[in-house]
Formats: sequence, C-alpha cells, structure tokens
Amino acid sequence: MRAVLTWRDKAEHCINDIAFKPDGTQLILAAGSRLLVYDTSDGTLLQPLKGHKDTVYCVAYAKDGKRFASGSADKSVIIWTSKLEGILKYTHNDAIQCVSYNPITHQLASCSSSDFGLWSPEQKSVSKHKSSSKIICCSWTNDGQYLALGMFNGIISIRNKNGEEKVKIERPGGSLSPIWSICWNPSSRWESFWMNRENEDAEDVIVNRYIQEIPSTLKSAVYSSQGSEAEEEEPEEEDDSPRDDNLEERNDILAVADWGQKVSFYQLSGKQIGKDRALNFDPCCISYFTKGEYILLGGSDKQVSLFTKDGVRLGTVGEQNSWVWTCQAKPDSNYVVVGCQDGTISFYQLIFSTVHGLYKDRYAYRDSMTDVIVQHLITEQKVRIKCKELVKKIAIYRNRLAIQLPEKILIYELYSEDLSDMHYRVKEKIIKKFECNLLVVCANHIILCQEKRLQCLSFSGVKEREWQMESLIRYIKVIGGPPGREGLLVGLKNGQILKIFVDNLFAIVLLKQATAVRCLDMSASRKKLAVVDENDTCLVYDIDTKELLFQEPNANSVAWNTQCEDMLCFSGGGYLNIKASTFPVHRQKLQGFVVGYNGSKIFCLHVFSISAVEVPQSAPMYQYLDRKLFKEAYQIACLGVTDTDWRELAMEALEGLDFETAKKAFIRVQDLRYLELISSIEERKKRGETNNDLFLADVFSYQGKFHEAAKLYKRSGHENLALEMYTDLCMFEYAKDFLGSGDPKETKMLITKQADWARNIKEPKAAVEMYISAGEHVKAIEICGDHGWVDMLIDIARKLDKAEREPLLLCATYLKKLDSPGYAAETYLKMGDLKSLVQLHVETQRWDEAFALGEKHPEFKDDIYMPYAQWLAENDRFEEAQKAFHKAGRQREAVQVLEQLTNNAVAESRFNDAAYYYWMLSMQCLDIAQDPAQKDTMLGKFYHFQRLAELYHGYHAIHRHTEDPFSVHRPETLFNISRFLLHSLPKDTPSGISKENTLHLGQAEQGPRCLQAGPARL
Repeated sequence: MRAVLTWRDKAEHCINDIAFKPDGTQLILAAGSRLLVYDTSDGTLLQPLKGHKDTVYCVAYAKDGKRFASGSADKSVIIWTSKLEGILKYTHNDAIQCVSYNPITHQLASCSSSDFGLWSPEQKSVSKHKSSSKIICCSWTNDGQYLALGMFNGIISIRNKNGEEKVKIERPGGSLSPIWSICWNPSSRWESFWMNRENEDAEDVIVNRYIQEIPSTLKSAVYSSQGSEAEEEEPEEEDDSPRDDNLEERNDILAVADWGQKVSFYQLSGKQIGKDRALNFDPCCISYFTKGEYILLGGSDKQVSLFTKDGVRLGTVGEQNSWVWTCQAKPDSNYVVVGCQDGTISFYQLIFSTVHGLYKDRYAYRDSMTDVIVQHLITEQKVRIKCKELVKKIAIYRNRLAIQLPEKILIYELYSEDLSDMHYRVKEKIIKKFECNLLVVCANHIILCQEKRLQCLSFSGVKEREWQMESLIRYIKVIGGPPGREGLLVGLKNGQILKIFVDNLFAIVLLKQATAVRCLDMSASRKKLAVVDENDTCLVYDIDTKELLFQEPNANSVAWNTQCEDMLCFSGGGYLNIKASTFPVHRQKLQGFVVGYNGSKIFCLHVFSISAVEVPQSAPMYQYLDRKLFKEAYQIACLGVTDTDWRELAMEALEGLDFETAKKAFIRVQDLRYLELISSIEERKKRGETNNDLFLADVFSYQGKFHEAAKLYKRSGHENLALEMYTDLCMFEYAKDFLGSGDPKETKMLITKQADWARNIKEPKAAVEMYISAGEHVKAIEICGDHGWVDMLIDIARKLDKAEREPLLLCATYLKKLDSPGYAAETYLKMGDLKSLVQLHVETQRWDEAFALGEKHPEFKDDIYMPYAQWLAENDRFEEAQKAFHKAGRQREAVQVLEQLTNNAVAESRFNDAAYYYWMLSMQCLDIAQDPAQKDTMLGKFYHFQRLAELYHGYHAIHRHTEDPFSVHRPETLFNISRFLLHSLPKDTPSGISKENTLHLGQAEQGPRCLQAGPARL
C-alpha cells in the first residue's frame, strides 16, 4: 500500500473535524469559527461559511445529503442545507463537542460537556438528556437504533433512539483514559469474521467458517473491560431486570480509541472483542472506510495510519508536521483527507498493490491485507489462511507456500501429494525481519531479491549463498528442477537474462538484449525464451543459438503453454494474442494480464482477481493444417477444440494420407465409417500396395468427391473402379466415359446397373427395356410378370430363341398365372416341352386338347386320365371317373371308386344303384382275373359281387314297397322276391338289407291266398 498526495491546502486555524458530502463531491471542514467547503476533485475552496461566534468543534453530514450540522464552542448547533444555507439553530448549556446524524431517520445527536440532545425535522423542540461526564465523541449504529457516546471519564454509554441507556462499558484507566474517538463499523458483513476471530492461532488454516449464534436480545448491562484476551463466553445468567424485546443483537462492531493509547473493539452487547491494541500515541480520530474493511487512525504521532478492520496496522498514509486532529475516507473510494492542528488539509489517494503468486493451476493472493487465499484455478476450490498481520509478499511453488509478514516468514506445505489437496500446514517459521523486493520459494529454500542482490536461505533462515547482479532485478521465476537444485530465471533492468541454480554460485547468462526486462517465460522444453521488454514488445529467442525468432508489439505479459512447446500467449492493449510457431497472431479481446497458459486455459489477472479463461485452440490448429503439419495440428487439437474442428482435422489428415493422425481424430469424433476405411487401407498397405493415388481416390469417394476420385482412379490405371463407382452411384452418364474400348462385359454391366437403378426408383418399363438390351431377360420377365404385362411377356417369348429355356419357361409360368393359357401353350410348344403342355391343359381343365395330345403321345396317358378321373370324382361324376381310371389302366383306383359308389348307394338306400355298382365291380374283377397271378382271387370276388348285385337288386323292390305307398310289382312278384332273398341271404346279412322287412312283406302278400288253397297247397 502506498499513499499519493493529490492536493494540499492550509487554513489559518486548527482543523477540528471533517465531513464528506455523501456523494463525495464536497468536503466540509471545521476550522476556527468558520466552516470551509472544498471541492474534493482539485482542492478548490468553494465557500467559507460563517454562523458561529466561537470555534467550531464538529461537523456532520446527513446520509441523504440534504443537510449537514455544525457544533461550536458558542454552545450552538446550526443546521445547513446542501446549498450551504443555514436554516435552523439551537443551543445547549455548554460547548458542543460532537454531532452525528442517524443514518436511517436523519435524527441529529448533538453532545456537549453536560448533556446530549436528539433533534429531528419533525420535532419542534430538542429532546435533551443529562450526562454524568463530558461527552467527547458519538456514533450511530448502521440501522440507526442505537447511539454510542464516548466520555471523558473512560465510559462508553450505548443509548437507544429515545436516549435511554442500554449498555454501559467501563474502560480500564477510567478518567485517565478518556474516550477520544469512537466509530461503528459501517458494514454488517464482518459478522462471521468477528465471531471467529477470537482465540485463533496466527498460522491456523481456516478452510470452512460458519456463523456462530449470538444472544437474541440485548439486555441492559454493565461491562468492565480489563484489556486482556477475551475468554470463551460463559452461559449468561437470567436477569430479572426489564428487557426491550424489540432489541435484537446484531454484530455491530464499535471501534474505540482512548487516550490510554489503546484501540479496542466491542459488540453492541458491550462485550469486548479480542484484546486492547497498544498504539504508543494519543489517538485523536478513528474512522472506517465506507465498506468497513479498513480503519484510519490519527493523533499525536503526527501521521495517519491504516489499520485492518480488526486493528492490525498496515502502514502510514501520510506524515504531518503537527497532530492529526481528524481524518476521513472519501465515500466509496480509496481517497483519504487529513486535517491537522496547524491547519493543514491533505488529500491522499491510497494505492493497494496486488500481492500474489502463481504456480501452474494454484494462485495465492492477499485478501484484506492480512489474509492469504489459495485458489485452485481448475476446481475453483479456495482456502483462506489468516495471518493477523500485514502480508507483504507471497510465493508458491509445487507443495510449498511462503508468506512474508513484517517480522517473520512462514513456510507452509500441503498435507498430501494429492494434486487436488488444498490443506496447508506450517512447515517452518523464520522469525526475522527481511526487506526485499521479490520473494521466491523452492522445495528447500527461499530466495530474497534485494535490488541487485539475490540471497538463498534455508527454511531455518540460514543464508547459504548470494548472487550479486550487474543491474536491478526486474523479474524472477522458478523454472523447476530437482529439490534443492531448482533453476531460477532472472531478468535484469539492463536487458540481461540469466539462469541460476540454487546450489551453484555461478549464474549462467542466457542472452543480453538492449532493453530492460519486464516479464519472462521459458518454454516447456527449455529451448525458447519469451521476453516482454519496457517498450511493450514481446521477443522470442532460441536459447541455444541466441537468435531472435520473432517479435510482436503491444505486450505487457507473456506465458508459454505448458503442454505445447510452440504455443505462447501474450496480453496487452485490451487484447489476448495467441501465437503458434511462426504463424500470424490470433487476437481476441481480453482485459488484464496473462500470468499462465495451460492447455486450453489461460490464466488472466484483472485488477485484483485471477480467472481461468477457456480459449478454443481452433485458430492455431487451422494454421498448422494450412501448412499440412498434421501431427502438430493434432497436438494443438488435444488442448481443446470443438467437434467440428476435430472432424476437419481428421479429413485434412486423411486427404494428406497421414492415416495415423486421421485415425486418432476420427476416434475422437467416433466416426466408424472412416475408421473402417482407414483400417482397410492399412491392411492393403501391409499386403504391399503402395499406390497413394489409389488410396486417395478411395478417400475422395468416401468424402463424396467423386469426380476427383474418378480422375485418380484413371491416373492410377484403375478405370474399372471409376466405372464401378459411377454405376453404384447411378451416375451412368459419367460411367460411360470409363467404358474403355467398348468391352461387352463392361457395357452389359453398366446397362444392368442402370436397369437396377431404374427398377429401384419405380421406373419398371424403362428397366425392362434396359434389361432386355443387356440380355438380362429373366429380370425383364420378372418385372413384366409382377406387373401383369401380358403383351410384353408374349413379345419377349416370341423373340427369345427356343434354346433359352429358362426365360421361356419363366414366361410360360407368368402367362399361366396371368390367365393366358393359350400363349403359355404356345411358349411350351416353342420349347418342345410337351409334358409341361400336358400339365398346362390338365391344370386349366382343357380336357379335349389334353385327350388329343394324349392320342398322339400315349406316354402322357396317365398324366391326362388320372387327373381327369380325379376331377370327375371331385365333381361327383363317379361313374365317369371309374371309367377314366379304368381307361388310364388304374384298376385299383377304378375298383376303389366303385366300392365307394357302392357304399354310398347302400348308405343312401339306393339299392338298385348298389346292385348296378356291384355288378360293375364283378365285371372289373373278371377283367382283372385275366391276369393268371390274380385269377383265383378275382374270380372269387367276381362271384361274391355277382351275388351281392342280385341280392341288392331284389331287395330294391321290397324296400320300395315298404317305403312307398304304391307298388309297381304284383303281390306274387314281391312274394317270390322275398322267397328268393330269404333263401339267398348268407348268415351275415349284407349292409342295408332287412330280413324283417323281407319276411313281413312275404307274409303280408301271400298269407290269405295260402289259407284259401288249403293245407295241401300250404
């Protein structure tokens, strides 16, 4: 931290108090009996205000900026408007010591030596309250609920808005330590900080911190502060005194400065936080910055000091020639105004430097001046290390962290070797005060940079070696190495760049340039060096040859990519510049400084924070692709590019016949199709193929670059592959260019492919014509048959030679299916296939043509008559079927038909038909009996069937007489028939013949006549 004087002025009298207008544009000073109004931008005195008759001791501005108040030794308080007009005046019985506006209600508290008053614009009168001692200072809490009064007798009284005392704090020393200045912290966000501040060891690492519970109500209480370390809070005893249930305990922190030369902190409840901090001077004023992060303290030491919010001194803002009577921070800024006893008004700007360190993906930086936060830039994990002292320097390297405090250096180490571990513990403490410009930590040493000198100290604080440089050291960095033998990269103001090993007294000069070094980095292979000089130029050198490889303007910092040798980035002018090899720079907007480059992540420091920016490496990858440097492009792509970039890399490498790189890239995008192509090419290369034109032609064909592929096929002497490609693609016009010398086979193949394409796109007639011209008659016939094109089938069949049996047979088959048997018969005749012709006649039941063909060709007799007989039988023409079977020479089938006819006739009581069928059966048996082998059997069946024929013939008359009401036979005939049957029936009565009916009919017809003829006739 350093303070820069912006402007200074001097009044005639002591500056007793200062107040800023809330917007920071004006400054009100209490000097002598006047108020002085200054413009804060340039220190111009805008206007002196006269209204008081004696010295003005205090001034305060309302939070809304509409009015301010001043108090004087003339016992009066004047209310002024923002237009610098006095509008109201009221008095006390004694001199006014301090005034303060309520930040919420704008109620004004004015304090004198014997009382204090509360006034608000709504009131007609001032509410006054007596005080037991002289009130020197006052301050309202953030919410305007309570007013703290600091008294000359060393007591702090906390009152509510009505002036009632709620808490009384008795400071040690009593009246010997007057409370000269108090101020509430304007921010309530320090709650967790204060509640966890007690009893922490300075080197403990606080990883997770939680808010502790506090009492829910504020009770009236009296506290006695002894100025020692605060002990752990005991449970509070119940108190029967009246409570204000509306008072909630908030963590408002009151800073107290007394003339016992101490500064202390209290909670609203009156409990002291921590211990008193000794000042060694009499404090006259204490105030917070707007956000409460810092405290300003001035007094008899003739300077203003900057403290942390918990009272750790950070440094001096400005030294003066007399006591500092008042100091204030400009609202929401880092400007500070100081008023002195000799009338000097000084306006300073505070500049807080960034104290930090970076190693790969770990970034350590100072926070709140006394804390160190270590951030993992990849996982975003953070750990806070609370030091309770001003952090002056930070260095981080691998598992080591060094923190320089005013009186010591702390060395931390990680608990484990885990790369994601964020838990640090104290390894060593070097209890010694060091003055250095830069601090570096190694595995076993720390390096202190002091102007031109480097000192190497062990962790125990022992100086091991020292290096004296020719010029001021501007930059230093650890570049790795074994523990205890690390290398340092050092840049000097005279342009010299050196490499130093911590175990070697001799520095190695890498190179010398004409301009001073501002920033340095070395590539991962230690072969290249990047330098940013004082002219904002980035220069890259070859370390071995000392050659300047290239230079780029507008650079303020530079970093090599830790994963890629030829890539670096540099920032400057609001842009991030990425350079790969010797290619042109790729630029994009980025605010801040580049501090690291790892893979696709660039670590950028902007103001006080560092962030990891994900930068696609597409631009440098394409630069390598343009040069056909596929392996280098692949290395860049591995750092982080899009899927589209990976595919482009794969395609470019494939076209460049770098199959290894292409294979890796296609694996990334999971393109199995191209991986199969690469695999097949690799197999062919193993078999001895070396024609790159052929390989490239295959690649082009896969990519859809068919014309380029065809040219390469032709150039490599493989026109047939081009022909196949075009025909497979149905690009027949292009395919004709590759027919060569008119080879019939190739022509036929082309036409066939074209016909197949026409067939697939639902152009069947065109396909038929192409198939016919290609000689593929079978495919043409199939299409015609499937579409029912009889005329085309007939035309094809008539044009075909009779020797082409397969297509002719297929034609006949389709004609038969399409109900054109005449044309099918014509085709069979052309083929000479009489058997198929007979089968056609039989299937179409064209029996006359079949019989005529059978007469000419007896060998087909069975093929005709057998189906004919079956057809007759299926159509209930059994007698004709029996004759057909007989004519076909199928006696067995003929007999079976007659037997079936006979059985049916008997079952249906058609006995006359049964007799006829049995007679025919007997005749069939007689015919078969001509075969000597079956003679005896068949003759036996002949007599049997003859007998059955007679029986059924006779029984037919009886059955008719029984069933019908009228008979065509005479009684004598029926009687004789009955007699015949009764005498002829065998023991097993044939099926269907009833003996009962036969006997009954004989008796019914002849019984009476027998009785008339007499016994002799009977």
